[in-house]
Amino acid sequence: MAVDLGLATLSDNLFGAALLAYAPAALGFAVEAAFGPRTATASVEAAVEAQSRQLVGAGGPPLAAGPVEPRPTARSTWDRVARVSVGLTILGFLLHAGSILSRGLAAGRIPWGNMTEFISATCLAVVGAYLWLLWREKARFLGAFVLAPVLLSMGLAGTVLYTSVGPVQAVLSTYWLPIHVTAAVVATGIFVLGSTAAMLHLMSLHYEVLVAQGKRVGFSGLARKLPPAETLDRLAQRAIGLGFPIWTFAVIAGAIWAESAWGRYWGWDPKETWAFITWVAYAAYLHARSTAGWRGKAASWIAVAALVCLIFNFFGVNLVITGKHSYAGV
Repeated sequence: MAVDLGLATLSDNLFGAALLAYAPAALGFAVEAAFGPRTATASVEAAVEAQSRQLVGAGGPPLAAGPVEPRPTARSTWDRVARVSVGLTILGFLLHAGSILSRGLAAGRIPWGNMTEFISATCLAVVGAYLWLLWREKARFLGAFVLAPVLLSMGLAGTVLYTSVGPVQAVLSTYWLPIHVTAAVVATGIFVLGSTAAMLHLMSLHYEVLVAQGKRVGFSGLARKLPPAETLDRLAQRAIGLGFPIWTFAVIAGAIWAESAWGRYWGWDPKETWAFITWVAYAAYLHARSTAGWRGKAASWIAVAALVCLIFNFFGVNLVITGKHSYAGV
């Protein structure tokens, strides 16, 4: 099937427009995180510090952090900045989806048959997962942490790793492409969000411990804007718990496709190996979350390690290591 050059150009233009929407959205989220109102945790810290100074001045002992009621924070300019950023993120998501749709129509196939398309689709899944969490969990604070890697990845996909619209190799011309790769794309987007929440959980947990000990924190300007550690831990568990069965299905579907294409279900190809390592890492996280002594900090570190495995499987295997999966336009 001939490539529709008009739709291909439209796809590239929409891709660029999505980047132009995501960039100021990420900046707005970062500005709101840096200068916006404190979270309840930070408000408790401020109240404790004020009361401690009063007691010390009166000759009494300093207070440790306790159940102090935070003062409500009025809606500020930074809140409006963040709301504009949410609007830009939604606009970017729609433009991004239009880019992928028009690329698929231009090529006459599912539009994730090469590295450029896979990165674009995965970034769309990351943003989509963030918007879902924003709606369900009011997780606006994740905006800057989500859009920063999305912008970097899309920048690479649109420049260094760019592949023009065209047909895919014969091995990819099968119904297993939309089944296996779609599952991998969706799971990757959800995993990125879950592991990001786990990283922020570690930061918030460390901050809360130091506040309770009456110590000052070097990164308090950022950490005090985060939600309580318990909230972040819960978000990480929910996201990874949702993504894990989808990733499991992607691995199983890939094995079935491998038998059809290469005559074996599993051959420890680099992509297969690292997909399995990633599966084990996230399985270990979910197991740790249900095991006494491993909940909280230890489990979050496992989620961070799992993200490293996921990123290496995403970029390292495709760009550095040669294997049977090195056919996708890279």
